[in-house]
Order: sequence, then C-alpha cells, then structure tokens
Amino acid sequence: MVFRFVQLKTGDGERRLAAVDDAGRARRVMVADTLYALAQAAIGVNATLAEAAQARELGEDIDIPAALAEGRVLAPIDHPDTAHLLLTGTGLTHLGSAEGRDKMHKAAQSGEQLTDSMRMFLMGVEGGKPAPGQEGVQPEWFYKGDGQQLVGPGQPLTSPAFAKDGGEEPEIAGVYLIGPDGTPHRLGFCLANEFSDHVIERGNYLWLAHSKLRQAALGPELLTGPLPEDVRGASRILRDGAVAWEKPFLSGEANMSHTIANLEHHHFKYDLFRRPGDVHVHFFGTATLSFSEGFQTKVGDVFEIEAAPFLYPVRNSLGQATERSVTVRAL
Repeated sequence: MVFRFVQLKTGDGERRLAAVDDAGRARRVMVADTLYALAQAAIGVNATLAEAAQARELGEDIDIPAALAEGRVLAPIDHPDTAHLLLTGTGLTHLGSAEGRDKMHKAAQSGEQLTDSMRMFLMGVEGGKPAPGQEGVQPEWFYKGDGQQLVGPGQPLTSPAFAKDGGEEPEIAGVYLIGPDGTPHRLGFCLANEFSDHVIERGNYLWLAHSKLRQAALGPELLTGPLPEDVRGASRILRDGAVAWEKPFLSGEANMSHTIANLEHHHFKYDLFRRPGDVHVHFFGTATLSFSEGFQTKVGDVFEIEAAPFLYPVRNSLGQATERSVTVRAL
C-alpha cells in the first residue's frame, strides 16, 4: 500500500494529519497532527512514514474533497519556524517532447553558437544519469526562498508589484527532513507549481536568480515511496472559468536527463543544507511552459496541474501584490 499524507485544519482550527490509501480513503493519523512531527518520530525509531503512522490504529475517516472545497487543506509540509524550510530547485533537467527542446537539439546538431543554457542542458543529457557509485554532472541550481514563500492548496500565487510576469512551472518536488546526525531523509514527492517570472529571466540569463524569488505551490498530498519512472498529466490555465491554455505535462526519470539521485546529491553535498531539523522542498524541473508558447497570463487566471499517481491537482489563482516602498535606514 502506498500512503499519501494530507495536512489540514478542522472547522475549529485544530491541526490534523490524514493518511490516504490507494483507494482514496483518508483516515486521521493518531500519533501526530503534522507531517513534520510524524517524520521526526519515524526517524527516531528508524521507521518509514507509513510504519510510524500505523504505530497506533488510524482514526476516523476524513473527507479530503470537502476539506479542499472549504479551504481547510494546508500545504503538505511546513515547519514550526518558516526560516528553517528552504525552497530550492534545478533547471534544464527534462528531455520532454516540447518544441523548445526539439529546437535546442537541432541547434546543437547544426553547429551554431550554443548558449550557456544549451550547454548546461547537453551536459545533463550526457552526464546526468551516472552509473551507481559515480558522480554525475551537476545541474543548474536556484534558490526560491524559505517557508514564507510556500503556498497551500487554493491560495493565490502572488507576484510582487515589480514583477514582469507570473508564469506556471508544473513540476515534481522532493520533500526532505534533515535528521539529528545530518542525514537527509526523503519524506516523499509532491506535485508542484514552481512559479517564476519568465520575462525577467528572458531579459538576461544572469537575472535567473531574481526570476526565481517568487512563491511556489504544492499540491494537497505528499506521496511516499519511489516516484514512478513515467509521470504523465496536464498543465492548464483557466480564464473566466474556461480553459485558455493546456498542454501535457511529463516528468519522472524516463522523461529526465538527470536521475533524482544525482539532483539530490548535488544539493545535499553542501554542509549548510544538512542542518538537523531543517526541511527542504526541492523542485526537479519541467519541460512544459505556457510562456514558451507565447501565452501571457493575467491576474485572476487559475493554474491547474494534475498527474497520476497524485490524487489531487495543484490549483492556485494568480494574484499581484500592491506596491510597497522600501527605504534603507542608516543607524
């Protein structure tokens, strides 16, 4: 049985953690009310999340669709101190079947001058899936912020007032907790919208870091166990209740130029990312973007990403923050 875990609140605001089985039945986890607490307990007794959750009999049934409709479902992971949850990611990791990637291959074959992005992509194609025990090529890496940037189901993805664009990036994210001895423990995988400013990124590749300092959304559930080799779904944008843009979404190692293990190695090789108690949400990249096809998002659009084996979609509207003046004051 593959368990999925969903965090939510009751009508009185109390935290609950639900374990969802393959059939979609959700029951209350009695040993912990948060995924963070359950993971800590699992590490303490050297158990899996599923084993730790069943240390006591699961409790009453929980209606996840009703909780989603009522806005009571939270992001599947959080940390008591948001500064100790880090959002990071990797890019140029997917082969995909999108036209943009096909053009990149053709440019490489024609001997044209390659961009840094193209060179990075081809390095991953050649060296991103090393043999066991060997180190593969490192991917592009970026930082998105801390736990303040994490958006839950149904909440808007809010661009800052100075943003040039707010665009979806349908991805899979790995969720990790660093154990007391500094060992990273993968809790599972989430369907995600990494959300970036593609106009800023297009203006200059060195602005990539700026373009990624945006919020990100996770789907309602954390999927335990290995990620399927071939993940297939759809990414769509709804405008005024109708589908304005839609395209298939592919992920999983069968559609990637890197193994997940290689991406994990090049993130956690840094000592500062192995601080006990920290949570990491690491996005694995995508090959499907509405922006690359010339679609322009608008405030009020709704991003919707779905893919098996995840039971629930990532669904968030696009918002924009009001302008705030910031002045540095010398002391």
